[in-house]
Amino acid sequence: MSINDKLDQLEATARPLQLDAAARASRTDAVRAYVENWLTELPDKPVFMEDRGKRQAGTLTIEDDAIDIDQALAILAEQVDSTGQNTGSSRFFAYIPSGGLYTGALGDFLAAGVNRYAGVDYAGPGAARLENALLRWLSKEVGYPPGAQGDLASGGSIATLSAIAAARQRHDIRARDIENTVVYLTQLTHHCVTKALQVAGLAECRTRQIGLDAAYRMDSRALEEAIAADRAAGLNPWLIVGTAGTTDLGTVDPLPELATIAAKHGLWFHVDAAYGGSFVLCDSGRQRLAGIERSDSVVINPHKGMFLPAGLGIVLVRDGAALYEAFHARGSYMQDMEGMGVDQAHSACDFSPELTRPFRGLRLWLSLKLFGLAPFRAALEEKLLLAEYFYERIRAIDGFVTGPPPDLSIVAFRYKPARGDANDFNRRLFEAIRDDGRIFLSTTTLDGAFTLRMAILGYQTHRNEIDTALEVIEEFARRLDS
Repeated sequence: MSINDKLDQLEATARPLQLDAAARASRTDAVRAYVENWLTELPDKPVFMEDRGKRQAGTLTIEDDAIDIDQALAILAEQVDSTGQNTGSSRFFAYIPSGGLYTGALGDFLAAGVNRYAGVDYAGPGAARLENALLRWLSKEVGYPPGAQGDLASGGSIATLSAIAAARQRHDIRARDIENTVVYLTQLTHHCVTKALQVAGLAECRTRQIGLDAAYRMDSRALEEAIAADRAAGLNPWLIVGTAGTTDLGTVDPLPELATIAAKHGLWFHVDAAYGGSFVLCDSGRQRLAGIERSDSVVINPHKGMFLPAGLGIVLVRDGAALYEAFHARGSYMQDMEGMGVDQAHSACDFSPELTRPFRGLRLWLSLKLFGLAPFRAALEEKLLLAEYFYERIRAIDGFVTGPPPDLSIVAFRYKPARGDANDFNRRLFEAIRDDGRIFLSTTTLDGAFTLRMAILGYQTHRNEIDTALEVIEEFARRLDS
């Protein structure tokens, strides 16, 4: 067979990848109908659906033969979308809810359909400008100066890794320095921080777990004492990690005090605001996060407090040069951009471990443009008030005790049974509520006590859903304690 014959044969086999307008329309219509049906039924679906023998590996395996779009969607309905947590439900109160705004999905559809390359200004100058406009806007909301820079990462973990890399670069932490370099955090610091240290080659840093005060916030006095002791011992205090919204409790560390201590001792001050950072958009939230503007770096996840589908975490660095120094690199094949008027300081690849990446900023930009900021600000203010509402209501029900008043939108609580082990009772209470399916909570352990968590952050969650949660929780508590 000649090379031309072989090419003709391969072209004929590969041609189905090039869908014509009619084929694209039929598949798009099928997917649109599937999503519309899902969203229409979502309010009545259980929030948690147990995976009871539904796994049929054969239907998920990849084979040579094609199937049509209806068959593929049927497999998704059976094998993927009928099990696990419905995080988009208005009654999802577990972990940190991820809203799943429909406009975010539209933004992803546009980004993937047009397939604009956003990693390098030269390749997609408009996309780069759009994403940099988002970063400037959020930097201003946080209170950072014009010289700040950032990156739109895939989530909080990668965003945290970028912040750690910038801090390492700015403080010139070398391999020989690592075992004498000290990091300060608390037992409530998210584990993505220690993971980032490990990935960044800093796992052998000395880690000081600073104690918590009565409200489960970092004890600033204990922090300063630890720094002084380490410096006196000839060690190198380097990084303070404060949290603006702990995952367990939603507590906010004393950011102004931590910022003052960091400045006094010359440490990098990072704030993990993956959950809580979006509250800077509303008045009372901004007050609760006072001091965040004095940090050196911050991470905020729009797939939490800006209600987007999962897959977007933002790192901001006060001195953008530190982020640039950590990640800027060039290959010889990129020489074409030289002399083309490219503003290299605004290419995402220079502020990120990623080079090729999706145009992920479009999901956020489109949502903000289509709704404006007012609904986001109102929804965030509402969540803070709903948490206060739940806190007051649950502690007024006989038998329930609560953790500290909510700093943001998480309330910790548990039930004290008339008899028996309280930890075992609350474990059974959680399981009964989960299996019922009307609401979905999650749990943690505080000072050895098995504790339930009520995390309120869904944009579609309002007072009616909180009242439903209170009814369900009390119903099962009474049933189990009878």
